[in-house]
Amino acid sequence: MRRVVAQGTFDILHPGHVHYLQEAKSMGDRLHVIVARENNVTHKPDPVVPAAQRVEMVEALEPVDHARLGHPSDIFVPIEEIDPDVIVLGHDQHHDAEAIETQLAERGVDCAVRRASGRSADEDELLSTGQIIDRILATRT
Repeated sequence: MRRVVAQGTFDILHPGHVHYLQEAKSMGDRLHVIVARENNVTHKPDPVVPAAQRVEMVEALEPVDHARLGHPSDIFVPIEEIDPDVIVLGHDQHHDAEAIETQLAERGVDCAVRRASGRSADEDELLSTGQIIDRILATRT
């Protein structure tokens, strides 16, 4: 059984998230998704949707076998618990694949790190949470 891990904030789900998770699932048999806690999201504004709700929404998606909230202080703890064969990074995630591989090796986790492809947006399709929020603000103010 080939275990795959995907991770992210998943704030306001959109087709880009679905594309990422479908591609991640195609790399193995079971897809585990780690949903970031608010305090671990430091590279963009805080999530709008509460953590428990984001986990519930991600777990409801067809490609996902299990979703869980990330560790409060060490992002590698759930990865060690899952012991994946592959970690799939989103195409636009800020993570450095080589740095992750180094950390995994230091912790004795033997798995590949891959990067998912991006999805091209159709006309009027919103593929980022930021775009969705901007559209809401523009139409509701």
